[in-house]
Amino acid sequence: MSETTATTPRVAIVTGASGGIGRAVAERLATDGMAIVAHYSGNVAQAEEAVAAIAAAGGEAIAVGGDVADEHAMADLFAAATERFGGVDVVVHTAGIMPLAPIAEMDLDTFDRIQRVNVRGTFVIDQLAARQVREGGAIINFSTSITRLQMPTYGAYAASKGAVESLTLILARELRGKNITVNAVAPGPTATPLFFEGKPQQVIEQIASLNPMERLGTPQDIAEVTAFLAGPGRWVNGQVLYANGGAA
Repeated sequence: MSETTATTPRVAIVTGASGGIGRAVAERLATDGMAIVAHYSGNVAQAEEAVAAIAAAGGEAIAVGGDVADEHAMADLFAAATERFGGVDVVVHTAGIMPLAPIAEMDLDTFDRIQRVNVRGTFVIDQLAARQVREGGAIINFSTSITRLQMPTYGAYAASKGAVESLTLILARELRGKNITVNAVAPGPTATPLFFEGKPQQVIEQIASLNPMERLGTPQDIAEVTAFLAGPGRWVNGQVLYANGGAA
């Protein structure tokens, strides 16, 4: 496992970089001088937009697609990072899905799909990261403040993110002695297409008022927290960091 030097940039894989939070994270880490591997699942155009934005700002980035729950596709993702940039220092796993329904009404096929993407996908990414992230690196998973807010219709999603938190805390301890931090960011309601989907304006305003800041978070709010964990926050390890404006 090689190390970065003063003359080589750190390298970050950001899954879900075609989405609102993922793209903001990718662009924010690029401003810290990291070379970015922008992962996407289905929206190559948006991932390429993120890459173009990073390049326009003077950074380096490539877009690589694949199913996060497919270990072979994700092995190819990590291989692309190593082939293009020489290794991996930071892995930020934002990719996930959030179908909503009351527990009594959710179709079990939908439940299984949520767990496959959010739980198996995290396990696959974390397993590869644990094997390949270089000394001094960081692994950052994404949970949700819904595990504290416990809002109706979020049962299956919250269950998947509870599993993500457990994986995060255990992996941090399994990597003892390797100087690699492992944490999770748990955003509150954040102004992304995923959040707005299917919600009437009244519901959006009600949710936004839950925190003392009386607004939704922005992708940039979450990106700043992530950049801290990916860079200077070396003494934060094995933690779930709630970024929600005080909602919970």
